Amino acid sequence: MPTISSRVDPSTPRAKQGKRHFNNEAPVQHAGFGKTLRIFWNMLFNKPRTTRPVGAIPVEPLTRQQLLDAPDHSVFRLGHSTVLLKLRGKFWVTDPVFAERASPFGWAGPKRFHQPPISLEDLPDLEAVILSHNHYDHLDRNAVVRLAAKTRCFLAPLGVGDLLIKWGVDADKVRQLEWWEGTEVGGIRFVATPAQHFSGRGLFDANQTLWCSWVMIDGARRIFFSGDTGYFDGFKRIGDHYGPFDLTLMETGAYNVDWPHVHMQPEQTLQAHIDLKGRWLLPIHNGTFDLAFHAWHEPFDRIMALAWERNVAITTPPMGRAFSLNQPERGHAWWLDVEPQGLEERLVS
Repeated sequence: MPTISSRVDPSTPRAKQGKRHFNNEAPVQHAGFGKTLRIFWNMLFNKPRTTRPVGAIPVEPLTRQQLLDAPDHSVFRLGHSTVLLKLRGKFWVTDPVFAERASPFGWAGPKRFHQPPISLEDLPDLEAVILSHNHYDHLDRNAVVRLAAKTRCFLAPLGVGDLLIKWGVDADKVRQLEWWEGTEVGGIRFVATPAQHFSGRGLFDANQTLWCSWVMIDGARRIFFSGDTGYFDGFKRIGDHYGPFDLTLMETGAYNVDWPHVHMQPEQTLQAHIDLKGRWLLPIHNGTFDLAFHAWHEPFDRIMALAWERNVAITTPPMGRAFSLNQPERGHAWWLDVEPQGLEERLVS
């Protein structure tokens, strides 16, 4: 397998690289030391109680046999940004995080609201693991190591693949891509597309690995996975080049006015979906970890109301329930069963 495949759009600006340091296409305002310290202080000591659910998040357990029996073009949310897709009779998973905490520590950091619908052991063999960047809520070392034996290929942005190899993944299984580069796995075309974010797993490795979104092309079917990103004009370029998309898996959660350039507000998520020429929107990056100051259910409330207002087809399946691209359904507002206050009341307040 090649380490880096040929670029598909050489006319588009590539990620800038110098001494293993990556940048966004447009300058992004960074928080100063004082602001960063204030954010961390508030995260530790001033979190509203509404950032965690008072009731149990509904999870529909999955078995290996259920997955094997599922039709092609089935999509399963497993939690946060972990999505299992069945395409061409094979399985693909985005940003697999099965850890109890999205943290470098097992005893501290954001703790899961719910368990995954299926264990790592019970997952069927995977054609590919698709990684967007190296943050702990997207790159789970234990999951990667345990999935390595049953995974044919790991698709990663530049630098992230080096980390996988360091952890023991066979280098022949790892493909690292720059923005706008593409490769094919199991008959599916993958393109690493730009995102507006940052990377780092420690104090001294900021932006030393790349971050990206992903385009997946399965014949006439097209799926977009946003990873983590702020809103930027790249969505329009991706939509013009590769759209329309049958399904967009879009970050909708962990936003805040203090970090507007690296995570989207729900209004921006919806606009990004429109820019991409998306048909169905599935909001992800929510419902599993406490990563911001908004109520845990707020991303669902806001994106659902916005989609209704703009007549955008949106689906919000509970964790573990299949969404079918062949017979798409809107699903239901399952989070209202967890919190007794209704959607209309919350929107008014």
